[in-house]
Amino acid sequence: MSSKVSLLLKPVKVFVQSSRNINCWIAAITRPHRKIYLNTYPTIMQLPDGSTINIPYHCPIGVIKLPLDLSTLTEEQKKARLMKRIPKTTVKIQEDIEDDFDSSRYVKYTKKK
Repeated sequence: MSSKVSLLLKPVKVFVQSSRNINCWIAAITRPHRKIYLNTYPTIMQLPDGSTINIPYHCPIGVIKLPLDLSTLTEEQKKARLMKRIPKTTVKIQEDIEDDFDSSRYVKYTKKK
């Protein structure tokens, strides 16, 4: 009986298998841990402060420009931005062509003899 108790009291090596904590930081440091990889294209994203970041994007777009927060601008900068948004009108100059052609002068050439 003592041998059975001694077997129970012996320290048993237990292998603890920890699960991976997969989150956005792991994917950013190594690679996305997926079985199916989506087609992505290298794209530059420009932040409102002017800095750029290289990101994978699902469409082949060269540069993605994020919008600027207008509440952080001064009144002069807001007016300048809004003036740039107004479409410029182009003036088309049409010349008035005076038509002084008289077809009756050429009737004699059209008559058959």
